[in-house]
Amino acid sequence: MQRVIGLIAMGMLFLVSCVGNRPIDKKATPETRALYKNLGKLAKNHTLFGHQHATEYGHGWFSGKDRSDVKSVTGSHPAVIGVDFSGFSGRSPEAIQQAKDELRQNVVDTYNRGGVTTAAWHFSNPVSKGGFYWVDSLSLPAVKYIIPGGEAHEQYKEILRGIGEWAHSIKGADGKLVPIIFRPFHEFDGGWFWWGKPHTSREEFMQVWQFTVSYLRDSVGVHNFLYAFSPDNKFNSEADFLERYPGDKYVDMVGMDNYGDMGRDRYAIDTAAYKLKIISDYARKAGKLAAFTETGLESVPNATWWTNTLLPTLRKYPLRLSYVLVWRNDTQSPTHYYAPFPGQVSEQNFLQFYQHPYTLFEKDLKNIYKRRKFLGVF
Repeated sequence: MQRVIGLIAMGMLFLVSCVGNRPIDKKATPETRALYKNLGKLAKNHTLFGHQHATEYGHGWFSGKDRSDVKSVTGSHPAVIGVDFSGFSGRSPEAIQQAKDELRQNVVDTYNRGGVTTAAWHFSNPVSKGGFYWVDSLSLPAVKYIIPGGEAHEQYKEILRGIGEWAHSIKGADGKLVPIIFRPFHEFDGGWFWWGKPHTSREEFMQVWQFTVSYLRDSVGVHNFLYAFSPDNKFNSEADFLERYPGDKYVDMVGMDNYGDMGRDRYAIDTAAYKLKIISDYARKAGKLAAFTETGLESVPNATWWTNTLLPTLRKYPLRLSYVLVWRNDTQSPTHYYAPFPGQVSEQNFLQFYQHPYTLFEKDLKNIYKRRKFLGVF
C-alpha cells in the first residue's frame, strides 16, 4: 500500500513538473518550448548575461557588422540581446516598416548565432501625445481606452496585429520562427510610463495584460513568444510583487527591473538579492522562469561593480535566474552606458565576470533551441 501511495505521489510530482516546464501557449513552436525548457535547466547553475540594444549600436558607433561593445571586450556577444518594439507604432507607415525590417534582421542574426532575444515595449501612447512617458500636461491614461469596450480598443488590436505579422516573419536560416521573450508594460508599479500604477487601476492593468497575451496567441496565432512580467523594485513581499499579476495562465517568466538598489540610489545588494529571491521562489512554486530583467549602473564608475556588486547579488541565495540584463550603451552620450567597452574603467573586472563559471555568454550556448525527447515526453 505504501508503495502504491508512493508511486501515485511520484506520478503527481512528475505531472506538476511537466506542466511547469512548458510555456503557457499550448501551441508554442518546438523552438520556443525548447528555449523555455533549456532556460529553466541552465538557471539551476548559471545565469545568462544580457545587454539591451547590444548589437544595434554601442558607445560611439552605430550599425556595426556583428559588433557589440561586450564582444569587443570579451570576444563574445551577450547571451541575451535586448530589443524594443517602440518603433512598431506611433510613427508613419514607412517608418514603422523600416523599424520592423531592421529589427527582423537583428533578431534573426541573433538566432542564427545561437543567442536569445528579449523584447521590451516602450509603447508610444496610442490616444495622446507624450510618447511612452507620462507627461502631466499631455498624457491620457490610455489603458482604460485600449481594453475591451474602450474607445481605442480596435486601434489597439490593429497595433497587436502588426506585432503578430512581424512575429510570423522572423525566420532563421533553418526556416524556423525565432522565439522572443516579450516583456510588455514593464515597470508598471512606477508612475513614469502611461501604463503605470497611478494612471490605471489594478483591474484595468490585469485586463490589458490578459487581452494582449490572448489576442496575440489565440486570435493572431503568435506561437513563438514567451511572456515576461516585470515590475520595478517597489515590492518587499510576494504579495506586493503579485499585486497586479494577471495570473499564471498569462505569464511565462517573472522578473524585476532594479537600478535603485544596485548603486544608482544606494548600494543595497542584500535588499536586491532578497527581492530576487521572492521572484525566484515564486517562479519555482508556480512553474515559471525567473530573470533579473533590467539592472545596471550608468557609466559603470565603480571599477569592480561586476564582481563586487552584481555577482554577489545574483549569488547570495540559491536563485534560479534565466538571465540578467543591463541597459544600453548610447551611441552619442559620453555617460549613458551600462556595459564596458575597450578602455572603460570596469573593463578588466568585467572580464573576470565573463570568466566566472556562473555567467554564460553567447559563445557558451549550445543548441538552446533544441531538446532531447525523454520517454516520449515533449
